[in-house]
Formats: sequence, structure tokens, C-alpha cells
Amino acid sequence: MTYKIGYIVGSLSKESVNRSLAQALIKVAPADLAFEEIPIKDLPLYNRDLDDDYPPPARALKEAIGAVDGVMFVTPEYNRAIPGALKNAIDWASRPYGTNSFDNMPAAVIGGSPGAIGTAMAQQSLRGVLTFCNARQMTAPEAYIQLKPGLITAEGDITDSDTEKFLTEFMRAFRDHTCRVLTVLPRNE
Repeated sequence: MTYKIGYIVGSLSKESVNRSLAQALIKVAPADLAFEEIPIKDLPLYNRDLDDDYPPPARALKEAIGAVDGVMFVTPEYNRAIPGALKNAIDWASRPYGTNSFDNMPAAVIGGSPGAIGTAMAQQSLRGVLTFCNARQMTAPEAYIQLKPGLITAEGDITDSDTEKFLTEFMRAFRDHTCRVLTVLPRNE
């Protein structure tokens, strides 16, 4: 069986190192995972006054999440937390009450930065939000990637064999996690 995985890059930048990390992760992922980016750049700021008439970008977000088997969050760290754009997307996807798109969704969290601690604080922040949204998070392995210059090529190849091995194992673990979650909690039932 092939699992369709949506991935959300927490940065809005086209030049994001986390967008490069997402492409590298896709390259080392098991063949039975198919990927589709779930864009967040066109979302307005969440406003509960719009719950009765969701704007088209928010409807598209919820539809995209509803069409996948699992979600991988690839996020930078801004001021020791997740970027506002990512939190805004999660707010849209989890509302209105009773229509939480992340309920029982298999999820993985990863991120990278030039700094030595990767995105440890942002990931902790994101995990708290996803716990509230009842996403079924993969808790191990954790992956705080220090993205040194040249670690990932423009084509998405990983130049360090130890990092490539670790990220390959991370993606295998996410595939296994997705399979386990969906065996117990099938989507769209």
C-alpha cells in the first residue's frame, strides 16, 4: 500500500532551508510514501468570525489535509517557537469546533537551522499544539538538524552519509508510524 503524505513547510520563504530539507527527506523516503506539499502562504490570519464562511485558501487547506494519510511538519524556529504562519495554518485547519483536520492524523515533526540545536524549541512548541489537536505524533526518533552549508545540494541530495542514514531511518520510522496509526484509526471513516 502507498501512503499519501502531505508536508507543510513552516517557512513562507522560497529559499527556506527547511524547504530544502523537505526535498531531501522525500528523496530518502521509502518508495511506498507519496508526497504532496500542503501550501500555507495564501492563508489570511485566522479569525473565528469567518468560521461560518471559510475563505477559499482555508477550505483548500482543510481539503488538502483531508486528502492525505499523514502529515509531516518541516519547520524553522523563529524566536524559540514555531513561525506565525505555521501556527495560523494549524488554527485554520483545526477549526471550527468539531471539524479538526488533525484529529487522529499520523504526524511527524522535523526541522533544521544553521544553529547547533536545530529547531528543538520550535519542535517542542509545535508538539504541544499538535497534542491539543489530537494528532498522532511520532515521538521517536526526534530530529533536530543542523543545516550546515553544503549539507543538502540544490537537487535535494544529502552530502553527509551519517546525516543521510539518520534521515532515511527517520522516514522509515514515519512510514511505520503511519501504518500503525492507520491500522488502529483508519482515516475517513
